[in-house]
Amino acid sequence: MPKTLVFINRTIGCPLATLARRVLEDYGVPFTERFYDTEPDVKSRLLQWTGFLSVPTIYVADGDLNQPGTPPSPLEHGASPRGIDRGSMITEPGADQLLDWLIKHGFVAAADTSAAG
Repeated sequence: MPKTLVFINRTIGCPLATLARRVLEDYGVPFTERFYDTEPDVKSRLLQWTGFLSVPTIYVADGDLNQPGTPPSPLEHGASPRGIDRGSMITEPGADQLLDWLIKHGFVAAADTSAAG
């Protein structure tokens, strides 16, 4: 099955979500966006996965867009998920962290990183 990037966001602006969106758009990475503040099931899963209402949370889905294709690496109870590469999921990444994660998952080729800007 093809991999799909799922971008969990909120309808009220967020600087980190804006940054992540810019990185995805700069590299032409398609994604499906979900909003935790208008979709209760998304909110519930986000809290289960991160322990917080942390956006953006981005994951790789394999068919079922409601969950990562592989379970994300666990977090210590109460630990912040910010910027932690959890395998199939990353939450609140900086631009470089997100780009490295996208390369790792094959959404961006390393050779393409010099062309965007």
